[in-house]
This record gives sequence, structure tokens and C-alpha cells, in this order.
Amino acid sequence: MADIVQQRLEDRIPALEQLERVGLFTNKEVKSMLKRSTALEYKLHRTVQSKDDFITYIQHEINVLELIKKRRARIGYHFKREEIENPIIHRINHVFRRATTKWQEDVQLWLSQVAFNKKWGTKSQLSKVLSSMLAIHPDKPALWIMAAKCEMEDRNSSESARHLFLRALRFHLENKKVFQEYFRMELMHAEKLRKQQQELEQAKIDGEYNFSTEILSGKLAEVVYRDAAQKIKGAEFILSLLQIAAIFDFTKELQDTILQDLQSQYVDDCMMWDFMAKRELDAAGAPELQSAKGRASDTDRREERCCVVYEEALKSLNTEAMWICYVTFCLERYKRKTNVTQLKEKRKERLLRVLQSTHDAKLLQETFYKNWLQVLLSSGDTVSATQVAITATQRFSQSVEMWSFSLQTLVHLESTEAGHLFQEALKHVNPKVAVVPQLPLSGTSSKSRFALIWLLSPVPAVSSAMKEKYLEWSYKTGGYKRARKTFTRYTSNKETPKMSNLRDYYERALREFGYSDEDLWMEYIKEELGSHGNPENCGKLHWRAVKTLEGESVEHFTTKYTLLQTGHM
Repeated sequence: MADIVQQRLEDRIPALEQLERVGLFTNKEVKSMLKRSTALEYKLHRTVQSKDDFITYIQHEINVLELIKKRRARIGYHFKREEIENPIIHRINHVFRRATTKWQEDVQLWLSQVAFNKKWGTKSQLSKVLSSMLAIHPDKPALWIMAAKCEMEDRNSSESARHLFLRALRFHLENKKVFQEYFRMELMHAEKLRKQQQELEQAKIDGEYNFSTEILSGKLAEVVYRDAAQKIKGAEFILSLLQIAAIFDFTKELQDTILQDLQSQYVDDCMMWDFMAKRELDAAGAPELQSAKGRASDTDRREERCCVVYEEALKSLNTEAMWICYVTFCLERYKRKTNVTQLKEKRKERLLRVLQSTHDAKLLQETFYKNWLQVLLSSGDTVSATQVAITATQRFSQSVEMWSFSLQTLVHLESTEAGHLFQEALKHVNPKVAVVPQLPLSGTSSKSRFALIWLLSPVPAVSSAMKEKYLEWSYKTGGYKRARKTFTRYTSNKETPKMSNLRDYYERALREFGYSDEDLWMEYIKEELGSHGNPENCGKLHWRAVKTLEGESVEHFTTKYTLLQTGHM
């Protein structure tokens, strides 16, 4: 082992001497580097090898490279790279090879070596690393794609990238991502050739530089598309290829081909119809309109054309997925901001109409009922909102969220149906589940009466949960005194109170008023002395009170506490 290490250290000497000779490092720095390298080399040749030792060694050498780069920039010396940097880069790749051979399954090691060679421009070495990595990990599509991109972008080799994609497809016959990136690569290759031809023509350089018309028009990409369309079915995948093609300005014919296939082969796919409908938004319209109303009117016409396509789709594809696409489109357009009232109203009318139609078809999803209610409430249509809230609970009678949202809506509207709907909720939903909406307790007297329905519910799980909320509201609006009255009032049914909650309310109150209100401390102590409290806490509370209270409040508290202890209070 010592002989091998010694040999490697001797191999370093010429590069180290060059570093000192050209003034990039001092003699002291060179000796320090040699000492550090010796220690790292010995670690790599131990009987039991550690991956961390290899990583530390590589990082040390990379740090040296970075330091050399900075020193060169500082002194303006840019010569002898082959004698100085190249041996270090070679040494790092050698250590990487040893590490990846021993720990082949560690993908991160391979990726680190790829990143290193990309950064330091060792293109030939990069290709070898990629090839070795793929031989070990052919089952990972992402690595094939990354390798092909490296060949295309870093080595400027479209041929090598194409070869890698073809090899990848042998292992991953139906991988969408591989096909998508292969398709994109062929289009990028065609675009690069088109730019080269244009530059040559502009420069008026004589010679053979004509490229194949078929390649320039993207025929190779069309071949990839045909192969992909045969192996992978589904409008979503075909649309992804269409979107890639749309990035390039020379693919009109290819896009038309994909569109024709899409319309002829996927008439029963809602994604195709959804795409075709939304295309109407981008269709050529009137010339540039100056006024806001003119632009709004044009937008309205485009959106109406979208709806015509959706309606046409529903004639042959009356499915939940198709209705979801239609409703989602209308909802998205409704949420778009506009200062033109007429357009805003048109969008609302269109959305309400489609929601009603979807409901009539019994295909409206639960989440859309909530959107429906929100739109009706914002427009002030209380009658329709009440009806939809009740209908939604009938449609989704097992949904706690739907019952809760509908009950909140009726309470907000002060509808007389709220009480009846609550009783219906208890019949359909497990009472142990919290069917307690966030009621606006601080409202009118009618709202308070609705709150009382929950408070006095015969179902303990419901009434108990509501009482906790009511007690919290009492504290927030009236302080600890009101909270205590509320607590006393609603424990008359001998329901066991949650002392932990009550302690929490007292602690909150003490943080606000504990320095001046001795009565608050006394009430807290009395609760601990009660049947549900813990008398052992009284001594701690007394000590805290004496420390916290200020001025005469300390004396008043001490007197009252003494009277309580002697039974005179």
C-alpha cells in the first residue's frame, strides 16, 4: 500500500512545482497541500474503505481546482493548463471511477461525476461516464433523458443524443417522458439546422451547405410522433406532444397532423374536447380593439364559442368528467378579474346555468356545490342559495363537510330551515363526528337562537363541542367574568366539564389582568378547590399571585385567601 501511495504522490510533484514556479501558490502552501494529499491517499488504500473518504478526497481536489481558478483570475495568468489542471481533473475522475465501481448502486455518485465533468468541460470523459452509468442503471428513464440532453447540449451531438433515446426506448417501450423528450430533441435539432442554414445564407458563404428539406421541416420529429402515438394511447399524451410542437414556429404542418389525429381518434375523451373548446379563446378575432367595452365584448364572444364546443361534446359524451371540464372552465372565467360589469354578469349567468344543468344531470361534484352557494350568496339570491344548500345535503348526505357548509349558509341567511336541517344532519352523520360549523355567534338574536340549537342538542358529542366554542367566544367578547357565567350556566346538566380548558381560559385571563385583579386569582383557586379541580394546585397559585400582584392588590388577596382557608369566605 505504501508503494502505491508513494507513487501517486510522486506523480503530483510536476504539477505542484509548476504551481509554485508560476506564482499561483507559495512553497508553504505546496507543502501543506502535499501533506493533506498524503493523508487522504492513505485513507483510500485502507483495508476497510469508506465512501465518505472517497467523497472527502474528491471534494479536496475540487477545492484545489477552484482555488487555482481564482488565483489565475487574480494575477491574470492563463497558461500551462495541461500541466496544472489536467492532472488534477484526471485524478478526480480516477477516484470517481473507483468509487462508482465499488458503490455502483449509488446514483448520486454517478450524477456528481457527470456534474463535475460538465463544469470543467471534459467532454470526452463525460460521454464515457454517461455510458458507464447507463450500463449499470438502464432501468431508470430519467438517466437516459439526462444523458441524451448532455450529448445534445454539452457535446453538441444530436446523433449521439438520438442514439441514446433509441436505446432508451428498448428498455422503456411505453414511457411517456422518454418519447416526449425524444420528440423535443428532434425538433430542437431541426431548429438548430435551420438557424445554421440561415446564418450561412446571410453570410453568403459558397460551398455545400444545403440541408435536407425533410429534416428542416421536422419530419424526424413526425416519425417519433407516429411511433409514440401507436405505443401510447390517450388524448392527454397526444396533447403533450402537440404543446411541445407548438413551441417551434416551423411546425404548423406537424401540429395540423396531430390535431387531425386527435379529433379522429379521441372523440370519446373529454380532454380532447376540453382542449378544442379552449382553443376558441385563442382563435383569430376582430382587429385590435381600443375600448375596454370592445375588448370585453370580443372576449365574451370567444367564451361563448367555447361553450358551444362544450355543448356539442355533451351530446355524445354526457359523462361526469366532461361536465367537470365544462364547469371548471366557466368557474375559471368567472374568477377572472374585469372592470366591465356586463362581462362579469355574463360570466356569472353562464356559470349558474352550467351548474344547474350539471346538477340536473346528477353529475355535479361536491366541491362545485360550495362554489355554487358562494356565487349565489355574493349576488344576493338568498332564495336560490337556501334551496341549493338543502339540495346539496340530500345529494351528499354522508358528507360532514357538506352538512357543515350548508348549515353555515342557512345560519348566515337566518333561514328558518336551519333547525330542521340540523336535525336531519344528526340522522345521516355519525354524531361522534364533529358536525359543528363555525357559527357567527356574535350576530343577531336569531343567529343566537340557531346557536342554541347546537348548544342544547341531545347528542353529547355535538353539544359538548359547541359549548367549548361558545365558552371561548364568551371569553373573547366579555372577559373571564362572562366566560365564568357561561360555564356555570351550561354545566347545569351535570355534564363533566373539561378542567383543562377552564384552566386555559383562566391562564389567558391572568396574562391580561393578573397583575391587578385579585378576584381573578381567588376565582381560579376556588375552581381548583371544587369537585373537578386539584386542591394541590392552590399553593402554587397562591405563590404566583403574591409574586404577580402589585400594590394594595397583594394585601387584599392575602386577606381573602386567609378567609377562604379558615372557612369564612
